[in-house]
Amino acid sequence: MACLLQARQRASMGVFLLALWGLVGGGKLLVLPLDGSHWLSMKEVVERLGKRGHDVVVLVPEVNLLLGESRYYTRRTYAVPYSQDEMKDRFRTFGNSIFAESSFLMKPLIEYRNVMLVGDMYVTNCKSLLKDSETLQFLRESKFDAFFTDPLLICSMILAEYLDLPSVYFFRGYPGALEQMLSGSPNPVSYIPRDYTQFTDQMTFCQRVINFLVNLLEAPFIKFINSKFEDIASDLLKRDVDLITLGQKGSIHLLRYDFVFQYSKPIMPNMVFIGGTNCNKRGQLTQVGGLTYL
Repeated sequence: MACLLQARQRASMGVFLLALWGLVGGGKLLVLPLDGSHWLSMKEVVERLGKRGHDVVVLVPEVNLLLGESRYYTRRTYAVPYSQDEMKDRFRTFGNSIFAESSFLMKPLIEYRNVMLVGDMYVTNCKSLLKDSETLQFLRESKFDAFFTDPLLICSMILAEYLDLPSVYFFRGYPGALEQMLSGSPNPVSYIPRDYTQFTDQMTFCQRVINFLVNLLEAPFIKFINSKFEDIASDLLKRDVDLITLGQKGSIHLLRYDFVFQYSKPIMPNMVFIGGTNCNKRGQLTQVGGLTYL
């Protein structure tokens, strides 16, 4: 009950904030995006906010793939200690491994390798950003109203806590059901299949047992891969930090998928389905041979 009340309070604060932006001339929004395909979807939202008169600042590493400039927002860069070629090699290897054929037992190992491949780069980015005193001073003095970010960037939770800003998360799922952990919503293993199992919500008894065992590994897995970020957070905030606790301070979770195409699952009041905003802009449907194509 306490968790539900807290979630309602966070949701109310977020809704009030968004409503206020609609009434006044514009708010100041800080954006920390995730490079790659995640940004292609987030960019449309950010530019739409800029068009509506909000003062939007997008914080990006100086070495990036798609985080370019736009007339609808201000781009602020920070230095990172790797080259453009190194970054492209990491993303290329990451992308190739995702589409490679693999067995059921190999999928978790491949996912772990992918997380480490790009995760090390995100750790490096986070260290560079949070040790950039000039950028941190700029962020403090800018007096932003809210923080818009992709929670896959763990560094965003640390920065939101440091700046004491309400956060709006732009979610597209995460291995280990991070959205359930951060929102505090129920996540029953009896009918919600875990990542890598390829089960549906209609499981046999044996599948439910496997699902339960996979579930036991999720929290330790997330704790392990995020341990470096906890050290960074403790160094900046000068106290012991639990990242899940920080992430649970998010005001609104915008779930970037459609409820119809996902398994039924409990959600909290501050979790909002916004449909499948995924990279490509909507196009006209055409009729070819009696079939409809995009």
